[in-house]
Amino acid sequence: MFKLKLFAFIALGVISNSCKEDENALKNLFSIENASIKPILKLEESIDLVLQNKENKKIDSVVYYINEKRVGSVKGNEKLTFALKNQKLGNQSIKALVYFESKNIDISTSFSIYASQEPKILNYSIVTTYPHDINAYTQGFEFYNGTLLEGTGQYKESTLRKTDYKTGKVTEQIKLEDNYFGEGITVLKDKIYQLTWKEKTGFVYDVKTFKLEKTFSFETEGWGITNDGEKLYMSDGSEKIYTLDPVTLKVVDNISVYTAGSKIESINEMEWINGKIWANVYQKDVIAVINPKTGAVENVINCASLKTKVTQHSELDAFNGIAFNPSTKTYFVTGKNWDKTFEIKID
Repeated sequence: MFKLKLFAFIALGVISNSCKEDENALKNLFSIENASIKPILKLEESIDLVLQNKENKKIDSVVYYINEKRVGSVKGNEKLTFALKNQKLGNQSIKALVYFESKNIDISTSFSIYASQEPKILNYSIVTTYPHDINAYTQGFEFYNGTLLEGTGQYKESTLRKTDYKTGKVTEQIKLEDNYFGEGITVLKDKIYQLTWKEKTGFVYDVKTFKLEKTFSFETEGWGITNDGEKLYMSDGSEKIYTLDPVTLKVVDNISVYTAGSKIESINEMEWINGKIWANVYQKDVIAVINPKTGAVENVINCASLKTKVTQHSELDAFNGIAFNPSTKTYFVTGKNWDKTFEIKID
């Protein structure tokens, strides 16, 4: 009986490997690659979806998918031209479902879409310098009715606080449990949303009372968070920015952040300003102004000189924190364990 079972197991393995080899042989009959599908493309370009038919098989039809979304079908091996103008930036997958000689197989390839133009550099000037808690490991920064809200990080030290921005004095705060590393914050419809780093947990508070109303979970790390008045936008330290439904707190969409020449990772603290996402890039001392529809970086603000204007000490860390004050129409920026907050205006 044992020998019979062993023979059956070996036979099944042989059949399985044979099927895989047959499938691979069929896939090798066709290819999607051509000169129009370059590794890096721009939104104003198009690609030609047409197969290389290596052994001149009789093709009945082909169905094409971009990022698993059907974009069209053709009879035989006719060319289907696909414009990229409505795509989001980042990695793109192409799949072709090929019907031929009473068989069908799917083949795939990929490419990336980068921004069409390099970002423009914006200059700034310092309006005023204010005190900031040198022990605040700043993760989130946002104004609400004239009060500066701040979320801070580090295990056993993370807080959510209200601050008098003119004096730097903390007027109210709550401390997170020791096992949470606090990250970004934002206020949407009188609710404060606060992320944690690796714990995949977020908190929702009443903005007036700081009372915790509920917790929520997410699948990635938590870094920065902002909102457009209706939806939440969350970063996870990669090039991705995720759109969250504020009711279910589930991811409903995402964009990838790119310039014309590179993918921009480590998107951190964010602020929604005049229809754009302003974001810190961790350890880069810059602000990237991002188109929330495409992910293209449209402007860059180099804030490296600000770090030289704060007290230099062993715990001094990265530039992080962007808050727009609608009453003054100026921008407030700081960093992790910085002793100053800078009010700046964009020239």
